Amino acid sequence: MKGLYQHVRDLWKKPKKTMKPLVRERLIKWRRQERFVKIEKPTRIDRARALGYKAKKGFVVVRSRIRRGGRSRPLYGRRGRKPSKSGITGFTPSKSLQGIVEARVAKKYPNLEVLNSYPVGEDGIHKWFEVILVDKNAPEIKKDKNLKWISEKQHTRRVHRGLTSAGKKARK
Repeated sequence: MKGLYQHVRDLWKKPKKTMKPLVRERLIKWRRQERFVKIEKPTRIDRARALGYKAKKGFVVVRSRIRRGGRSRPLYGRRGRKPSKSGITGFTPSKSLQGIVEARVAKKYPNLEVLNSYPVGEDGIHKWFEVILVDKNAPEIKKDKNLKWISEKQHTRRVHRGLTSAGKKARK
């Protein structure tokens, strides 16, 4: 017998088939929002819980948007040439889009520490990720025996050192 989180996980395996009207409605709404939006509860509760989210003070979830695709280089003084020869195509960043989003969110919220992130949607232009942030100075976090490690000094700025799951994949 399956539990609730297993059913939620099965729905998120193919969201465009299983939740088509809901996904469409969400993406229309998300496109009009800012790049970084603090949300009260995670959209994918099963994934958030698996990555360490807990519904307690000190946890913040931010939905972030990023443009899909590789890096585009400005074209200057090379008009009339083949793009392959002008050096503007094929520039892919060494980090994944998820890792880039985590770094941007960490920069936007400097008092919070990035725990992890997961994808929640994509369309032709953008990808959305939800980033789980932890307030390492919150007393609830410092008291919790499973979470107090993040408030220690050596765990600061984890995302910039490639210590989240997306960062570890980029370091391989």
